[in-house]
Amino acid sequence: MSFLTLSGVRKTYGGTPVVHGFDLSVERGEFISFLGPSGCGKTTTLRMVAGFETPDSGQIHIAGENVGPLPPNRRQIGMVFQSYALFPNLTIAENVAFGLKVAGEPRAEIDARVREMLAMIKLPHVADRYPYQLSGGQQQRVALARAIAVRPRVLLLDEPLSALDAKIRVSLRDEIRALQQELGITTIYVTHDQEEALSMSDRIVVMSEGRIEQVGTPFEIYNRPSSRFVASFVGNLSLLDAEAGPDGALTLGAQSIRVPDLDAPAGSRVTLALRPEALSLAPSHRRTSRLDGKVEQVAFLGSVVRLRVATAGGTALIDMFNDPTVPPPAQGAPVEVWFAPEDGRVIQQPAP
Repeated sequence: MSFLTLSGVRKTYGGTPVVHGFDLSVERGEFISFLGPSGCGKTTTLRMVAGFETPDSGQIHIAGENVGPLPPNRRQIGMVFQSYALFPNLTIAENVAFGLKVAGEPRAEIDARVREMLAMIKLPHVADRYPYQLSGGQQQRVALARAIAVRPRVLLLDEPLSALDAKIRVSLRDEIRALQQELGITTIYVTHDQEEALSMSDRIVVMSEGRIEQVGTPFEIYNRPSSRFVASFVGNLSLLDAEAGPDGALTLGAQSIRVPDLDAPAGSRVTLALRPEALSLAPSHRRTSRLDGKVEQVAFLGSVVRLRVATAGGTALIDMFNDPTVPPPAQGAPVEVWFAPEDGRVIQQPAP
C-alpha cells in the first residue's frame, strides 16, 4: 500500500483551475520531485499536502489516514521553504527546537535532538548564533534541520535552493539527498530546475498547466519522454518534424529514415526527438541513420562543442567533445548527422 496518495485532487482560484485531477501514489521513503515551469501547480499541490490550501475536491492520505480534515500542525509534516523562514530573534538552536517545544517535548529530549540535528547538518558550532550571522547555505541547512527535528512522516521542500548560487546549490542538493536516504523520510521536492530533479529523485512528476504530463524515473523521463512538452522541457533536445510512412519509415523533406517500433498511421505528422549526445558527424556500427544538414552555429562550452545544424525537419543540436587536434566544422559547412535508430523517440503530434 502506498504511503502518500493524492486522488482526484483539484484546486481553483477565482474560477480558474490551477490543479486538475491530480493522482499520485508515493511509496514510503521515496524522493519525488514535482518538476515544471512557474505557474504549473507544483507549489499549490505541495501546499495542499501540507494543509495550507484546501482542495476543491479529491482526497489526500498519509499512511492510510485521510488528512483532509486535519490542520497543518496535526499532519506530522515537515516543510522547508525557499525563503528559509527562520525566526530572526531566536538562536539557531532555538530555531531547530521550535517545533519540538510546540509539541511539548521534555527539555532534555529537546536539547539532545537539537544537538543531533546540528551535528547531522555539520553545524554544531553555530548553535548560539542568530540567522543573520549565517550564510544563505547555512541558513537553509538549519531550516532543513528544523523540519526533520520533529520526525515528520512526510518532508516537503518548496524550491529550497533557488536563492543560492550555483556551487552551493550543487553541494546542498547532495546533502539533502544523502540526509533523506539516511533517514528514510518520504519526500516531495518542488523545483523548476531539471538538473536538480534528475540528480536527486527516485521519480519525477513533470507538470504543465496544472496537469501531470508524465511520472517516471529520471532515466525514463530523460530517455523516454511521453509528450512533446516533456521532451522539450527536460534536457536539451532536437525536435524534428517528420511524416510517418509505411514499415517504420519516417520522411523528413526528401530524406527517409527508419526507426524501430513506429506506432503512427502512415501520413500522420510526428515529431522525432533526439538528444544532442546521441548525434554524431560520423557513422558507426550503431549510428546507421543519416540526415543531411548545414551548420548554423558553433558554440564552445568548455569540454563540449555544441553545433546547431539545419536539417529538413528543423534544427538539430549536436554535442561533441572538444578535441584540440580536430577543429569543428565551420558555420555554413554541409554535414551528415548520424544517429542510432533506437536513439530516436517518435512522438505523435496532437490533431489540429
